[in-house]
Amino acid sequence: MNPRSQAASILLQHSEDRIRRERQLDVLRMAAVNLEKSAGFVDGLKEILGSLERHCDLVLGRINFLDGVIDIGKEIRAPGGEKPIDPQVEEAIQMANQDVLRNWRPKMVPVPNFEGSRFHSTFEVDRGVQLYVLSHPIKFNERKMGTLTAVKVCYGSFEPKTEQSFLSVLTSMIAQSGMINRFYPDQQQDPAAPQTSLPTLDKVKFDRSPIIGNSKAMVGVFELMQQVADTDTTVLILGESGVGKELIADALHRNSVRRGKPFIKVNCAALPETLLESELFGHERGAFTGAHTQKKGRFELASGGTIFLDEIGDLSLTTQIKLLRVLQQREFERLGGVSTIKTDVRVIAATNRNLEEMIERAQFRQDLYYRLNVFPIHVPALRERKTDVMPLTDFFIEKYRKVHNKNIRRISTPAIDMLTSYHWPGNVRELENCMERAVLLSNEGVIRGHHLPPSLQIAESTGVETGNNLKTTLESMERELILDSLKASKGNMAKAARELGLTERVMGLRAKKYNLDPRKFRKPNS
Repeated sequence: MNPRSQAASILLQHSEDRIRRERQLDVLRMAAVNLEKSAGFVDGLKEILGSLERHCDLVLGRINFLDGVIDIGKEIRAPGGEKPIDPQVEEAIQMANQDVLRNWRPKMVPVPNFEGSRFHSTFEVDRGVQLYVLSHPIKFNERKMGTLTAVKVCYGSFEPKTEQSFLSVLTSMIAQSGMINRFYPDQQQDPAAPQTSLPTLDKVKFDRSPIIGNSKAMVGVFELMQQVADTDTTVLILGESGVGKELIADALHRNSVRRGKPFIKVNCAALPETLLESELFGHERGAFTGAHTQKKGRFELASGGTIFLDEIGDLSLTTQIKLLRVLQQREFERLGGVSTIKTDVRVIAATNRNLEEMIERAQFRQDLYYRLNVFPIHVPALRERKTDVMPLTDFFIEKYRKVHNKNIRRISTPAIDMLTSYHWPGNVRELENCMERAVLLSNEGVIRGHHLPPSLQIAESTGVETGNNLKTTLESMERELILDSLKASKGNMAKAARELGLTERVMGLRAKKYNLDPRKFRKPNS
């Protein structure tokens, strides 16, 4: 191999290693989120096994717990993993699992002489692709809890030590979560192990689900939420539309002393001024035309609990004055009424508007702003926390895979590039809509770039000019299919051409058209 080719191979290897590490970190972030859901421990484990399939080519994952260790069933499998498996692969899985149970050390077992076939009803690999079974113990200190086993499908280079180190971190997280969530019984499973009492928590653990995010920006948000949740302090949630302000408000109520009382939501922008006042404070019979009966308002219904006032910046000045009195004196009158009603309610407000600028334009009362802005929480836009894009993507894929009964195994590399490079003006709401659309459009178990909306089909990701015409869309789809085939065949043009039903000459022309060099996908020293 000449020096130039050798340098290119080294750069390609470094790029593959970086992508592999990033995907493993995405899985660990997603695992941290799922394992925090103490009420859904088993579902969280299944989602982790599913993310191993989508990001790390670790398929047919299963977690086996020792008898009596977990009171929720002995074995947990990835979605779809209950279907029949090739006997040769199943034998290797059992061999690796039993070895770990004997020695309590990680084990790797190659699947010998695998010729390429549909080794599971969901997965099919090509001839020559090597399979390895990786099994790792799940332990908490000296407590032996079980094993995590999965089949590694090696499309390219494979580093057993790196994979086992990654699984070691993941299984440690699973073991610790099992202990903290008290799924591990008080009785000692291993007589030789020292007796260790279960950790106890002085107070209920802060539950932030289903808010996804482990970026530095979101960690700061969670710290603020934890400080103010268990108080009666008025909170003002600030942030762009679609960042999840309502989820923040819901989490604050759920972790407060008022959690067993009503949580009433009011969208101040959804109702006209004439109806909003009645909705907030209620009305007496005959207060206005059509008021045939007495009606309790949202403040009255939320008594003892929490009221969430969304889009607070859209309130009229007249309604702002009445709201200010409620915040100051904790009392109000129904429309058409004369009796004063006392209310014990916590107020959480949210807006995507700049209230300070509105005050300068005399569109928002300054005294009301100070009453609301006791404890502000700013929720960052999705473009400010790009590391949360893939964990959120995984969450929405799993959600809509179940809703629409679709078998989605992974996301193609070009699609991941599009998702991570897009600026997301619609924030998390836009990402959720994109992933539901992609799940519905995918019929091959893989989400590809052409399944994403045209707004994500940018030149930096697709390698073709932007535009919404038919030619541009077809070229984008063609380039992605050729790119995936070259990756799967490790740069073998003849094999890639056969997979796509093309001649080698046409395949070469297409690769040249999209500046795809097959040498970049070959193994070093090959």
